[in-house]
Amino acid sequence: MHASESLAVRPATGLPRPVIVGHRGASAYRPEHTRASFELAIDLGADLVEPDVVVSRDGVLVVRHENELSRSTDVAGRPEFADRRTTRLVGDRQREGWFTEDFTLAELRTLRAVERMPGLRPLNTTYDGRFGILTLAEVVEVARRRSTPERPVRVLAELKKPTWFGAHDLPMTELVAAELRRLGADTADGSVVLQSFDAAALRQLRATLGPAGPTMLQLVDDGAGDDALITPAGLREVSTYAQGIAPSRHRILLRDAEQALTGVSDLISRAHRAGLLVTPWTLRPENAFLPVHLRRGEDPIGPGDMQTEARLLLALGVDGLITDAPDVAALARAELYDTAAEVPAVRS
Repeated sequence: MHASESLAVRPATGLPRPVIVGHRGASAYRPEHTRASFELAIDLGADLVEPDVVVSRDGVLVVRHENELSRSTDVAGRPEFADRRTTRLVGDRQREGWFTEDFTLAELRTLRAVERMPGLRPLNTTYDGRFGILTLAEVVEVARRRSTPERPVRVLAELKKPTWFGAHDLPMTELVAAELRRLGADTADGSVVLQSFDAAALRQLRATLGPAGPTMLQLVDDGAGDDALITPAGLREVSTYAQGIAPSRHRILLRDAEQALTGVSDLISRAHRAGLLVTPWTLRPENAFLPVHLRRGEDPIGPGDMQTEARLLLALGVDGLITDAPDVAALARAELYDTAAEVPAVRS
């Protein structure tokens, strides 16, 4: 048997090899959700790019990390929008700032993107102001334009608080269903995969778009509130409307309070037994996000050894990795899948 043959045996739910998902693009290297970030992610090896989706006042699906705009755009410095500053309860959090649902798409087009984590990614601030706000349709267009028959690129769209938007007269699930149909992306093999923490919204979309509709992933946070989703009964329930889970990587690679790795869970095997893909989030290259044994030096913004974290998750059998640094994840995948094909066969 070739070494590559054993590595190529994926679970029945999986793909020939795990996919790399560029989280908001290549956000370790460019401000997130910008055209430059998405295009760079594809250049660096991403099979999918992942935008967060929120809604404008006139019902357009736009891509921002959240509906509050002050951390990811220059809105706070725009005097023409000073009167839009407000305080709003979003989910269970009181937020102050400027919100997408108070702006039309035309108004959002006037804003410029900035780096959302300037303290951790100061180099990205050199791109502040260069790029505007995109719609979901424009991200799909980027993926389609960069796709080839040999290497298709898809969009993993995260729907942010769809039930909350629906309660505020912006029916996100209806808007998403209509937009996917308009784009011809409403089937399982289409350009768009959907994910959300909001299980009710995913169920509604499955009912609306049908069993042959787009692939869906149930996002799973690492807080106790999502524990029920990963019980045997919870995973079986998820499998009735979604094809996979996208758990926090901390659900798989267990850490203690000092951020030391203490072990691994059996979540991957349990999800696979339930017929579900497993695509954890979010691998980031900076020391601040890594377990202590993978940090290199004392600087929290310095690069650590994310490649080893990716290697471990891949070796455990994940079906994909959601990452800010798709190049690093792609290198780890290549070690396990691509270069293995060059290992000579063992002759008897």
